[in-house]
Amino acid sequence: MNKIKALAIAAAMVWVTAWAQVPADSPIAIEVRDYKGNTQPSEKVEALRLKGVAKAGRADFKLICEACHLVTGGGKPDGSIPQLAGQHSTVLIKQITDIRAGNRHNPMMYPFARQLADAQSIANVSAYVATLCIPLDSGKYLGADSPRQIAEGKVLYDRECAQCHQANGEGLKEMFYPVLAGQHYEYLLRQMKNIREGVRTNVPPEMFKVITKYDSTQLVSIAAYLANLNTPASMMMQSGSMCRAAKTR
Repeated sequence: MNKIKALAIAAAMVWVTAWAQVPADSPIAIEVRDYKGNTQPSEKVEALRLKGVAKAGRADFKLICEACHLVTGGGKPDGSIPQLAGQHSTVLIKQITDIRAGNRHNPMMYPFARQLADAQSIANVSAYVATLCIPLDSGKYLGADSPRQIAEGKVLYDRECAQCHQANGEGLKEMFYPVLAGQHYEYLLRQMKNIREGVRTNVPPEMFKVITKYDSTQLVSIAAYLANLNTPASMMMQSGSMCRAAKTR
């Protein structure tokens, strides 16, 4: 009997030790123990270091991403699926690896992000998406007061947001600041609210500090302005971009 008890205690100790070694869940990560959100941070560093091959990325995009984000990379105007086309490759790498690592809560995207084989595949698909022409038919704010909302949104955006995301909304590749110009209105609004409310946490501290100053009415105005903002001419002229010969919006 004592031998059986000793074995039971030993087994329990092994279980406790193993449990203690499980990495702590992210505060907002999916709350299940087998959530494979423990991709090492080094994956992002490696993907950023690698040269993405757009041709190889096209195959992965078609297989994994196209069904939702569409062949154009334009997503859905209702904002349920974001526009990816023309986004900075660094931003795409950061968001994909953050989702894979559980640092950005996105259960819809997670199983697809995990299908990318490795850091090179992430770099490849990001390089490909960055070459896609930014669509002209993004979802807009459709309220009767649209002119007022857009005008007020510009004032609010220029006050603080433009310092990082640039006056024309093209972001900053080196700092992982995304292209916001022409993104779907509903998607922009949802992400800003999620950041303000702490649902989405993979943003710089300064972003959280700024956005918590704004109420929902003000966020509507900012989202309306950005969704209506013309694609920057500089984005049209990126090396290798399918938009090289296109006109600005």
